[in-house]
Amino acid sequence: MAAPLAPAATEAPAVPVPRFDYLPVALFGSVMGLTGLSVAWRLAAARYGLPALVADAIGWGAVLTFLALALAYGAKAVTAWPAVTAEFRHPIAGNLFGTVLISLLLLPFVLHDLSPALAAAAWIVGTGGMALFAVLIVSRWMGSRQQLAHATPAWMVPVVGLLDIPLAAPALSLPHTQTLAMAALSIGLFFAGPLFTLVFARLVFEEPLPPAQRPTLMILVAPFAVGFSSYTATFGRIDAFAEALFLVGLFMFVVLLGRLRDLPRCCPFRVSWWAVSFPLAAMAVAALRYAEHVRAVPADILALALLALATAGIAALATRTLVGIARGELRRLAG
Repeated sequence: MAAPLAPAATEAPAVPVPRFDYLPVALFGSVMGLTGLSVAWRLAAARYGLPALVADAIGWGAVLTFLALALAYGAKAVTAWPAVTAEFRHPIAGNLFGTVLISLLLLPFVLHDLSPALAAAAWIVGTGGMALFAVLIVSRWMGSRQQLAHATPAWMVPVVGLLDIPLAAPALSLPHTQTLAMAALSIGLFFAGPLFTLVFARLVFEEPLPPAQRPTLMILVAPFAVGFSSYTATFGRIDAFAEALFLVGLFMFVVLLGRLRDLPRCCPFRVSWWAVSFPLAAMAVAALRYAEHVRAVPADILALALLALATAGIAALATRTLVGIARGELRRLAG
């Protein structure tokens, strides 16, 4: 009599090979920087007659960068979900998920010429996501004891990032957005004060930031530079309060630029350096809008100087990043 057949071995389910598990979500800050620079060049083209083609090229570069990062980070979410959840739960890196949503709030500046409906959809998704993200992060902060050492400039992103909501709203001409813009402006400015104080105290009384986090210092300019642009977009004017926001932002910009001038010599390049791109662009945009308001030669010189600095800085970041990708160094640069 034939022996009974042995039961077939059960095959273990295939485990997907992790893809882009090293990719930090903070790299979406590059989209913010590129989009902001595109807006700055568009303003400069309108005031000084500079080529509008430059603004278009930078803007479409931002769109392509967003699509590439969305695909890459989507692959990370599918194949290395634990890495995504660990990054989200991190007390510092988790705040930078707001860069994805802020990118959606800024891209309508570029997308509007292609499709107003697509631009509006991106803005609506970004607005809803940013509001929910802000509520989630503030609830996290209040729900458990936080460590002062974790209070880095990245903490500005989840709530102060609400200031980006009003920026593109006037161009989209969507109904019933004035109250929403006012709420975003109010909440963003309200939380900017205590968060700035908290981060400033951490920088003064605790150990210096690790080299990889030092570029994030420039984020401290954003509440004032973006706050200025957000205020003018919401109310359609530049008054004494808006001017004060711009001047405080300019002061902080000078201070932080001095702090970061030795960064290329003391710290090797990492993709975290992209954290300086959006504050650079936001300061250039604010200066160009301020120059249009005061119509004085010194303001024009300042605006053009900041535009040149932002352009050179972001071009250097883009070149070094692309060279690193071509050399297969992205994993090391993301570390």
